[in-house]
Amino acid sequence: MATVALISNPMSTGNREVLPRVREFAARSSEIFHYEIGAVEEVPAALKTIALTKPKVLVINGGDGTVQSILTELQHGKPFGDAPPPLAVLPNGKTNLIALDLGAGDDALQALQRILDIAETGVEPHLTARKLISLNDGQNERPVMGMFLGGAGLASSILFCRHKLYPLGIPNWMAHVLTTITAVLVFVVGLRWRWIPLAQKKVSISVRRQGRKLEGSFFLLMITTLERVLMNVGGSGAEDNRLGMMVIEQGRGAVMKAAWSTLKGRLGADPFKGMHLDSGDEIRITGEGSDVILDGEHFRAPQGGSLVLTPTAPVSFLKLAA
Repeated sequence: MATVALISNPMSTGNREVLPRVREFAARSSEIFHYEIGAVEEVPAALKTIALTKPKVLVINGGDGTVQSILTELQHGKPFGDAPPPLAVLPNGKTNLIALDLGAGDDALQALQRILDIAETGVEPHLTARKLISLNDGQNERPVMGMFLGGAGLASSILFCRHKLYPLGIPNWMAHVLTTITAVLVFVVGLRWRWIPLAQKKVSISVRRQGRKLEGSFFLLMITTLERVLMNVGGSGAEDNRLGMMVIEQGRGAVMKAAWSTLKGRLGADPFKGMHLDSGDEIRITGEGSDVILDGEHFRAPQGGSLVLTPTAPVSFLKLAA
């Protein structure tokens, strides 16, 4: 029986530097069962093996896409039955949104030591519940699970950063700054360059509980269950069966206000014309501009169909922040 089970994806960007240190750390501790996968397709077999060790905590060492694959398998494959161990996420990958939301900081080894200490002294005081976003495109047998979805201009910007800037080998922070500047130039100033795939495509967003429907070209679509974001996104906690959503219209005034609010750290806290805060137990995304990024993975509604987003029951995570 392991105190902590650690599953690592060597292909995650952050693991190119940190994995050797993680391996060394795990090798020194008899309380850690470390399993490395060669590809996300190996997640089901890895979790079945890990379940045999009956860990107190399952730790994920990979990017948001790795977390997504594991969350999806835990929901559908149920390798631990109906009582999976609480999850912890090490800071890794390009964005670390999930790890940051759980207070993991920016040092993987410090986070791993903190998790080990908690597991040995008792996890109950550190447990926190999070709903997951279940995404169904009507084509896959199993909906995909995640915690942060970006669409509209945000999805275009993420894809631009991924396909145009990351391959240049520049630091992540620089790629993110350049993406932000480029998005402002395209969506606010109206500049157009052939090599920048930032398009203003129409999309329809329907919220079932509110009976509300938004249609048009939007600068930002954000749907999440992450606690830090939910505080500003008209959203709900784990006890409320709704997804939090923010939509910002494609208009120079709304985009400039959004950019200013972001610089002040107040996006969502100070409502303005062109920003919509909503929540619902089912959100449908349809249309030419239906491209979304769910925890790093790209999805698009099928021709004539919709992406259907619903919340899951709360899942237990380990919160590392004091």
